[in-house]
Amino acid sequence: LSPGAKMGCFTFIKVMMILFNLVIFLGGGTLLGVGIWVKVDGASFLNIFGALSSSILQVVNVAYLLIVIGAILLVIGFLGCYGAQKESKCLLMMFFSVVLIIFIAEVAAAVVALIFTGLAETLLTGLVTPLLKENYGKDPTFTEIWNVTMTEVACCGLNNYTDFNNSYFYKTHDSYPRQCCGTHEPCNSTLAAEMAVQVWLWGITTSCHPHPCGCLLQGCFKQILEEIRTNAGVAGGVAAGIAALEIAAMAVAMYLYCRLDEK
Repeated sequence: LSPGAKMGCFTFIKVMMILFNLVIFLGGGTLLGVGIWVKVDGASFLNIFGALSSSILQVVNVAYLLIVIGAILLVIGFLGCYGAQKESKCLLMMFFSVVLIIFIAEVAAAVVALIFTGLAETLLTGLVTPLLKENYGKDPTFTEIWNVTMTEVACCGLNNYTDFNNSYFYKTHDSYPRQCCGTHEPCNSTLAAEMAVQVWLWGITTSCHPHPCGCLLQGCFKQILEEIRTNAGVAGGVAAGIAALEIAAMAVAMYLYCRLDEK
């Protein structure tokens, strides 16, 4: 290519780099704002997005997750956009390094999830159950998320009703959440255990059976895993698309970095 063509190509890629990272920066700011909104007023978030927001994201703190992702996107967008605009080799290399670290972390997480699925489930249970015991009934947003999930998905706790043993809610109300006993209140250990036994006998997870005790309930964890497995293809496609964008972003950043030496 002639010097003019090379310069035109460099300018085009530079402008695309700026626009692409500007979109990332604005998206990160949006996610950060939504995360702060969820943290401050989680009830309104649930009212708008309904059961979908709780059934999929109940096992993580939605607010902090959005805040962290938003902050990371803000940093990436700033480094890429400002680095390309100012033609700063330092900022472009920082952009490349941050994206590379995130890409490696994503690949490692995917490998661990595939190889150690059972271990990951055990660790997740060990992390979430203490949060459920400590925060259910105490944290309004956390409680609302679990209430909506247990009602809409027809489940009780993460694994079963015993997740609420010695919990803040049980110590305060001397009962389990009403969702653990179907239509019966107050929900004591006898009724909750009876519901769990019925689930085991009938082999029913999220549906209701014509029985005097009403809906047959078990833990929400299996239902959520089933939803994740059902949508695994979509999630895999999204993950592959994100990985492709990250690789392209690293390639463009390195191209601009090397072309600056020639300039």
